Amino acid sequence: MNRLHLPATLALLLLATACSTTHDPRPKLSEHLTLGNPSGATTDAGQPTNYLLSKPQYALSYHRDRGIPTWVSWHLDATWRGSAARQDDFRADNTLPAGWYQVGGSSYSGSGFDRGHQCPSADRTSTVADNSATFLMTNMVPQAPRNNQQTWANFENYTRTFLSAGNEVYLLCGSYGKGGTGSNGFATTLDQGRVTVPARLWKVVVVLPVGDNDATRLSPSTRVIAIDTPNDNALSADWSQYRVSVDAIEAATGLDLLSAVPTSVQQVLEARVDNGPTE
Repeated sequence: MNRLHLPATLALLLLATACSTTHDPRPKLSEHLTLGNPSGATTDAGQPTNYLLSKPQYALSYHRDRGIPTWVSWHLDATWRGSAARQDDFRADNTLPAGWYQVGGSSYSGSGFDRGHQCPSADRTSTVADNSATFLMTNMVPQAPRNNQQTWANFENYTRTFLSAGNEVYLLCGSYGKGGTGSNGFATTLDQGRVTVPARLWKVVVVLPVGDNDATRLSPSTRVIAIDTPNDNALSADWSQYRVSVDAIEAATGLDLLSAVPTSVQQVLEARVDNGPTE
């Protein structure tokens, strides 16, 4: 080796090492699946009913034939909240595999159903890009307006109150069944049959003090709130009326929720119906 070139070589190596180890405080995809992948979704386009979409802001299993996600999972702590405005840029997700139909921002127009966020806009206000990502149509399901704007909105607002008390939250939500009642009455599909209207919408919230190694920190006393609501415009605005066990949601959907949590803890948490405060 030419010794005259050694310092320059070392400098380049040190620079490359520094760039590769720079700390990024934003949670990676693994953070959104910390508590497990409920359906074993993968990025194999040959699995169109269980296709994993990896976003920096959330993870989901997309069901091409229903035109909606089966589940969406995301991590929420204070770093995800900021002053970015709501972008309202509903749009198709062009990261879907080539040849797949892309549900568009106007696909629900005139249907009587809202474009119902799964990962909410207000959970991603740290940057404009983060907020904008929640408006991809792969993060939406046709949701009865009262369910979306009142019942779920109230639950989402309550969930965010945990952050100010020094907690972080893991959230999973999804839908199942076919057929809901929006402001224009009952429907089973939208967009010429390419988008399924689900019959039920569910959500699971896991609350932890801020810390590390989150899946292994859950204990039998960890608060887990699960709800299962009808996709119906006549439902109550009080989300607490719809509390169920995680086991009940798994039985209805066939999913394996909280699968990364130690089995002994998981069994206790999933069998319990939350009866804690609601505001």
